[in-house]
Amino acid sequence: MNKSTARQQFIAAIQLEESSIELDRAALLIAAEEDPSLDVEEYISRLDELAENSRQRMTNDELSDSLLRAEILAYHLFGENRFTGNSKDYYDARNSFLNEVIDRGRGIPIALSVVFIEVARRLGIQLYGVGLPGHFLVKYSDTANEVFFDPFNGGKILTENDCRTKVEEMYQGRVPFHHSFLKAFTKKQILSRMLQNLKGVYFNTGELNKAFEVIERLVLLNPGSMEEIRDRGLVNFARKKYGLARPDLEAYLQALPNAQDQEQVRKALHELRQKQAQLN
Repeated sequence: MNKSTARQQFIAAIQLEESSIELDRAALLIAAEEDPSLDVEEYISRLDELAENSRQRMTNDELSDSLLRAEILAYHLFGENRFTGNSKDYYDARNSFLNEVIDRGRGIPIALSVVFIEVARRLGIQLYGVGLPGHFLVKYSDTANEVFFDPFNGGKILTENDCRTKVEEMYQGRVPFHHSFLKAFTKKQILSRMLQNLKGVYFNTGELNKAFEVIERLVLLNPGSMEEIRDRGLVNFARKKYGLARPDLEAYLQALPNAQDQEQVRKALHELRQKQAQLN
């Protein structure tokens, strides 16, 4: 699959209604744009196999209880170290690609959460992604229970108070905890957060062409996001694509004239106009 085909299939995947979006396939298409040799169907089958292996290890009584199935699955996937959090090389881009996570058994919280959510779906268990500030969890919820799992840390089961403590510890009280942090993410929000992580990796490594391609997909997912429009403009400015950068930066300032970073953006736009004038 070439890059253009992967992009077109990704666009088609995210244009579906929420209930019809195949999270695993869309996540694999993110990776396929960077790895033309990736066989999406092979990794869909690998997730099928993970689900079937877990199903075979559950008793009939366990299979009848959704929460118990989720807990057992968390143990099979994470407690037995089939998949683990990659804290040593957290900012390795491979941690964000679902095929690499399946191959290597290591990843960042959101990629491991997608594995959990998608294997659980195959077992008839509805799980949801939860995007805490700085961390990603998985939630099981029914009329009697609301339980959180931490795939990055061995599938550990957490309560709401545990989530509160985690946020307080990560930010040392600078970020007040809100119950809204525990709201379920949509599939598009999960894909956006995966791409946001990749964007951060490529910014840090200076891989501007890859960062640009990630931002393009973020704009597709969030067409009204002026922050992504701004970042696309800034990346194109850094790539010396002045004709592409200028309308994005101008649109950002027009939409958000009092943005906190408006002075920096105005400065970049001024430099850009000067460079364009020199080229004429």
